[in-house]
Amino acid sequence: MSTSTTEVLVGGAVLAAAIAFGTYAVTSTGFSLGEDGYPLTASFRSLEGVTVGSDVRLAGVRVGTVTGIVLNPDTYRADMAINMDDTIQVPDDSAIVVSSEGLLGGNYVEISPGGSMFYLEAGDEIVDTQGSVSLLSLLLKYVGGGDN
Repeated sequence: MSTSTTEVLVGGAVLAAAIAFGTYAVTSTGFSLGEDGYPLTASFRSLEGVTVGSDVRLAGVRVGTVTGIVLNPDTYRADMAINMDDTIQVPDDSAIVVSSEGLLGGNYVEISPGGSMFYLEAGDEIVDTQGSVSLLSLLLKYVGGGDN
């Protein structure tokens, strides 16, 4: 079996393109092998549209990632775990809100910082939460003209 130089060059180019694509996919999704940052938790009435891997933003800048979502069987609320960037300190009176990127965009988690001089530490819970608002239910209320 003989191999030509062209086949080897094309094979190398395909391999380089696959490695470049894989590197781009890993860096654009924010995937990391190490656990940099510190964990925080929050409990929501509704986390509709938020999934593991969703962004956590502060002033529109990504400062963390949603690392876990579970249903609390005692309170029937969605408990969320997030991993915050080590360089960001969040005041302990901050609020956390599920926001939407637009009518057709996805949901993300927004932190509204408070004015406290004390900061949340690893494992703390953000108490002031606001869940997602269903656009379908708002539209039905508007079309129906009801006050409920």
